[in-house]
Amino acid sequence: MEKLIFRKLFNNITLFFIISIFSISLIIWITQAVNFLDLVSEDGHGLEIYFMYTLYNFPKIISRILLFIFFISIFYVLIKYEEKNELLLFWINGIGKKEFARKIVKFSLIYLLFQLVLSAIIVPYSNNKAKSFVRDSKVNYLGSIINEQKFTDAVKDLTIFIGKKENNLLYDVFLKDRLGEDKFQIVSAKEGEIKNLNNTNYLILYNGKIIDHDSGSINNFSFDKTQFNLSKYLTKTVLYPKIQEANLFDLFYCFKDEIYLKYFNLDIKKPKFIRCNKEVLGEIIREILKRLYLPIYIPLLAFIASILVLKSKDFWQYSNFKFFLFINGFITISLSEISIRYAGENNLNTVVFLTLPFLIFFINYFYLNRNLTTKN
Repeated sequence: MEKLIFRKLFNNITLFFIISIFSISLIIWITQAVNFLDLVSEDGHGLEIYFMYTLYNFPKIISRILLFIFFISIFYVLIKYEEKNELLLFWINGIGKKEFARKIVKFSLIYLLFQLVLSAIIVPYSNNKAKSFVRDSKVNYLGSIINEQKFTDAVKDLTIFIGKKENNLLYDVFLKDRLGEDKFQIVSAKEGEIKNLNNTNYLILYNGKIIDHDSGSINNFSFDKTQFNLSKYLTKTVLYPKIQEANLFDLFYCFKDEIYLKYFNLDIKKPKFIRCNKEVLGEIIREILKRLYLPIYIPLLAFIASILVLKSKDFWQYSNFKFFLFINGFITISLSEISIRYAGENNLNTVVFLTLPFLIFFINYFYLNRNLTTKN
């Protein structure tokens, strides 16, 4: 009987959690997708790049809100159980409130494992994958981001100015193409157009002049028609992978000589993009803690939510009690987010971050134990 009623409780929590996290994540994802339209409207990326970039940001959203949604799921389901007198089944079957809280915490370890996999493996991979679409993309929608009487420099090493634009035709075109250090080309033309030839975009210019500048040497000549292959240009959104996009082994490389990693004999290769400078070590430590240690708040929040069983709905201050526990959980989540921002800056901040969840746990455990002792 005990297994059955706990299984039903855990199934209800899981169902509410899945529905809530995907619903809220979808709302946030759609909102972010609107903001990411700048990739097309301003940076000239194609719609396929835009879609893949936004899609691979979805795991990050889930990871960011998981703590809060998990707490809300347990909190909401336990309140509903109390309102329907379903919690009485647990007490009738001889399950103590401490044991109940212990079962909830054990159940939360599944979500702890899920968050570890999400934050340590899936999110860094998806972030890097999303940025890779932008890094590797070429200019597809240059014509849509060129505006009249305005310099357009969304494309790396290329600046374009047009006097007038009608459909796909451009008039009074001026462009500067940077070819290297102290080497550039200035092109002016009366007319131009952007054409797609064999799946490659070209800027075709008519009746103009080209000025070549190479280390002080200047040459110029006129042309009736010339064309520029736009696929060789990258947009200015091209970025190197950030620390948040690196895998754990790349992050651990900076500490491979530390005593706590020496004994593991890890075969860690030198990362391509991460530099183990003193200026970024704090950020690297913070990123490692965010992925591997921050999920410890999941069983802590499960324990805080389970304290709801201390009072029944007949308690005269039950509403205030629920509000107190909700604020307790909300403050705990806020402290986790605030403390991680300062972890890694110095040893004191890191120690505070590491000990904070245990301090919060003992405070809440003391509260639970004192109330149970008082009742007895």
